Amino acid sequence: MSPHLRTSDFDFDLPADLIAQAPPAERGTSRLLHVDRAAGTVHHRSFGDLPSLLRPDDLLVLNDTRVFPARLLGRRLPGGGAVECLLVGRVPDAPDAASDNETWSALVHPGQRLRPGTRLEFGEPTARLHGEVTGRHFHGRRTVRLWTADGTPVRAAVHALGHVPLPPYIRRADLDSDRERYQTVYARHEGSIAAPTAGLHFTPEIFAALAAAGVETATVTLHVGYGTFQPVRAELIADHRMETEEYEVSADSAAALTRAHAAGRRIVAVGTTSTRTLESLPLAPDGTVRAGRGSTDLFIAPGHRFQLVGGLVTNFHVPRSSLLMLVSAFGGYDLVRRAYAHAVAARYRFYSYGDAMLIL
Repeated sequence: MSPHLRTSDFDFDLPADLIAQAPPAERGTSRLLHVDRAAGTVHHRSFGDLPSLLRPDDLLVLNDTRVFPARLLGRRLPGGGAVECLLVGRVPDAPDAASDNETWSALVHPGQRLRPGTRLEFGEPTARLHGEVTGRHFHGRRTVRLWTADGTPVRAAVHALGHVPLPPYIRRADLDSDRERYQTVYARHEGSIAAPTAGLHFTPEIFAALAAAGVETATVTLHVGYGTFQPVRAELIADHRMETEEYEVSADSAAALTRAHAAGRRIVAVGTTSTRTLESLPLAPDGTVRAGRGSTDLFIAPGHRFQLVGGLVTNFHVPRSSLLMLVSAFGGYDLVRRAYAHAVAARYRFYSYGDAMLIL
């Protein structure tokens, strides 16, 4: 990683009207900016062109995590003032063990009023989920104990009461339709508080076309937590530290990765979370990829040497974010800046519900 790059080096101007507020009318119809690293060129395509842009022996790797309705809206006691609580992750060593009593790390609002001991209620007309702030941390983080009075599992109450955790730049209330559209069609393992958004473009028809073109697919699981989208607050990017996220690689996927790596085939990651998972995997001395679970706090920025990833499908990311730094590490700082300038000039849609970019 370059010791001299600053967070401000990853800033850019983006007209507010290019931030997508809703998904396209049909999944799979987004635009695709094709970036050729060797030629240093960009080309305007459609996402449906992806099968024709990949090689017949490419291995496409997707993150099959599933988003849960992690955003709770309720009131604080006493006073009844509105409160918002985004569940970031279960506290693993908390003393609670029953399903009707869980402790979570959360981002809360308004943070200044939610001190330890503050009681919370979620659900109308009567409270179905109760909470208490038990710990106060930096940048709006709190430890929150959740419980139900009637023995309902906390997870069931969260599913009933929770809202889709749309990013804050989507300036509207979540809709029932977001429960399906802010989820990939191949989502399997629940645990994320944000979607792996590069995967939102895929449809069964596109997967069929990829298979017909000879492209192999495999999945990994990384549950998207606060680490993926936490702000980079350090002036020098080398001083940024990522929070840990959990991943899992099945035996079948490890075997597919091992075969592709041994044969020198290109491995194309769908999204930054798949990329971070692949680049975090321990490789045996003979190049074998091992199956299993692990955790990663890997921060990928310019200067990173990629061990497995040879191609990347990604959306367009927020300025000054670790996600943009990862894309710049793979595509090259100058080329990615030019690609983003092309995308802005051509009025691509940006961020979670926006258009996509393919870097090869």
